Amino acid sequence: MKTDPRSFVLDNTDLVSPPHVPEIRLHLASEAHDLWLKTEEDLQEIGLPPPYWAFAWAGGQGLARYVLDHPQTVAGRRVMDFASGSGLVAIAAKLAGAADVLAADIDPWAASAIGLNAVANGVVIRSTAEDQIGRAAEADVILAGDVFYDREFAAALIPWFARLAGEGKLVLVGDPGRSYFPKDRLEQLAVYQVSVTRALEDSEVKKTTVWRFAR
Repeated sequence: MKTDPRSFVLDNTDLVSPPHVPEIRLHLASEAHDLWLKTEEDLQEIGLPPPYWAFAWAGGQGLARYVLDHPQTVAGRRVMDFASGSGLVAIAAKLAGAADVLAADIDPWAASAIGLNAVANGVVIRSTAEDQIGRAAEADVILAGDVFYDREFAAALIPWFARLAGEGKLVLVGDPGRSYFPKDRLEQLAVYQVSVTRALEDSEVKKTTVWRFAR
């Protein structure tokens, strides 16, 4: 890395609450930050992958809201927040009483954001940058917000999630209608209208659904 991730996160974000999850505070970027304006070339120059961790995506906000409103989903259980990004869903799980939470994201920069956000919310969560897809999961509950945005990624996730669900694990997904979402494989649990930033999405409010993978 060409710059210190922790310092970069602090210098390029503000500590704010996502609109749909006001109980949680995250280090997020907005139009007021240079990070918002950086091009792909700018990011490559400083060795920074696309900073998904700097934004509260609709699927993650919806899933975090569901977990906070239904703490029995995770209370006393081992949880993995897959493709964690900012750690929003992982933090929600810990606040809802999860016994252990692993925030998994292959972006090595995400670990710094997750760590800072965990401290800001007074919780302790573990993180890993190791790719989890296809692996056995020690967790009882797998949470995934906004993961079906890419065809190849979705093709890898669907059989893995289906296998985990078949093993008796609870697999919950938050999705705002992404293109590669496998709706036929899931059971709808809740629907939210989530406010988002127009620069990231095609509207200022995204209908976001929380689903459970069927066995």
